[in-house]
Amino acid sequence: MPTAPSPQAPAIAFDDTRVAFAGKSDARLKKMYALFAAMNNGTLVKAGSGLMKKALSWGLPGVGFLIKHSIFEQFCGGESIAECRPVTAELGKYNIGTILDYSVEGDGNDRSYDHTRDELLATIEEAHRSQHIPFSVFKVTGVANVAILEKIQAGKTLSTNEQVAHARAVARVEALCAKAHEFGIRLFFDAEESWFQNTIDELSYEMMARFNHEKAIVWNTYQLYRHDRFEALKAAHEAAETGSYYLGVKLVRGAYMEKESRVAQQRSYPNPINNGKQATDDLYDESLRYCVQHVARIATCAGTHNESSSLLLTQLMADAGLAPGDKRIWFAQLYGMSDNLTFNLANAGYNTAKYLPYGPVEAVMPYLLRRADENTAIAGQSSREFLLIEKEIRRRRS
Repeated sequence: MPTAPSPQAPAIAFDDTRVAFAGKSDARLKKMYALFAAMNNGTLVKAGSGLMKKALSWGLPGVGFLIKHSIFEQFCGGESIAECRPVTAELGKYNIGTILDYSVEGDGNDRSYDHTRDELLATIEEAHRSQHIPFSVFKVTGVANVAILEKIQAGKTLSTNEQVAHARAVARVEALCAKAHEFGIRLFFDAEESWFQNTIDELSYEMMARFNHEKAIVWNTYQLYRHDRFEALKAAHEAAETGSYYLGVKLVRGAYMEKESRVAQQRSYPNPINNGKQATDDLYDESLRYCVQHVARIATCAGTHNESSSLLLTQLMADAGLAPGDKRIWFAQLYGMSDNLTFNLANAGYNTAKYLPYGPVEAVMPYLLRRADENTAIAGQSSREFLLIEKEIRRRRS
């Protein structure tokens, strides 16, 4: 008897710029064209980044305004939650969710940690009020001392003061998870550096065991450029099965590769990063397969700008008989990048969301500079964005 053909995922053309830039006016497209043209020039990006930092530190008039209406406007939603609302509403018109990302790096003291906790609670409350905000997100280092997290992972004994400080940090995390659970809002723990990531992992799993019994509220993030993360994912799944709670998983390739390699060399331990991009791609796709195979227990968000992995996930869903709109599977990209993925996936009925950073211009500068460096460093990223924008401008003129 012939084997039945595999079901096919909805056809998606990631180069369909009509869909990708449906929400962009001609004027906005031209502005994006100029910005990505500049970001194609690595020398210009490096020089411009240095000049922006100096100009802000000197308090030169008009610099903040210039940044806000150029690179900030491209990659951020605003300086406050209120300023993000028009962007959230606009994305919502295309069935794209928003993930409010408070991208201010704190001062490393309790006052700063408490302020960040309060702002994060506000993002959860905003998500509760809006039908277009499916997730909230935070970094544990925004509410906890990095040195203490690292010390715990190293198995060192905390001083009495450190124990008290860590207890306060855990209480902040508990407050965020409890609020997310109260309102039914999914909450991402972002991934961070490997030398304290285990501490973050354990905290996230503790929160999952408390709050994920009805559905995946708390989600952990796995950076698949680390060669040990697939095994960590499988171990987390086994623990969730044993504990009868749901595992929330966000899969990313990773954000700290150069830093990880440098620190590993400085501290004389094996580099945790995969040997080459192909190994990372393979591990990422293997993780997607594993999560879909265990969708009864695992909810998944593919945080990726990779077209091949995105298409693979759509096909894995079809093979598993999952509808594009199955709420256990999500796709996410950064705001200002890869609209060709986000808008075309949403147009085909998949659950999609944009990470939308926000915060005062000066405070968000480290994030903006990373985006500029990333677009320059990732092979073809700026060129890809630039060529798609150029294609859409030509289409509109024809």
